[in-house]
Amino acid sequence: MNKQQLKKIMTKAQDICAHSGGRLTDKRKRILEILLLSKTPLSAYEVADTYNKSSENSMPAMSAYRMLDFLESEELVHKLSSTNKYVACSHIACDHAHQIPQFLICGRCQAVKEIGIAKHIVQELDAVITNADYKLINPQLELQCLCKACSNLAE
Repeated sequence: MNKQQLKKIMTKAQDICAHSGGRLTDKRKRILEILLLSKTPLSAYEVADTYNKSSENSMPAMSAYRMLDFLESEELVHKLSSTNKYVACSHIACDHAHQIPQFLICGRCQAVKEIGIAKHIVQELDAVITNADYKLINPQLELQCLCKACSNLAE
């Protein structure tokens, strides 16, 4: 990601927070930047470590958790339940309506790709779940896959 792309995403993130009444503080911006620049998902501890390596002021992991919770509530980052790690939303700067985010996770290199599925698919899945006398809590799917690069290595 180049500086111009990063600047565009950060400007849009600022707008999203302002529109919802939230505040994208300097520390929250830095946390978002860390995730945007990371090639793999990061835990709150990894985010705090990365932040601390590039800052004069240290940040405890609990503060990283709080900031990640805020960024998640603003839909700027997503939490991967299977690994308890975070990724930046890949659609922050988009101007179109988003589908429901789903995640392809490479089992070899841990790279993550965010894709979207149509709401009607989740609604159909929810109906099946309801018919089984269960309640869908989170429509997010995390699919274990091999990315193209790792798949090519396996051949």
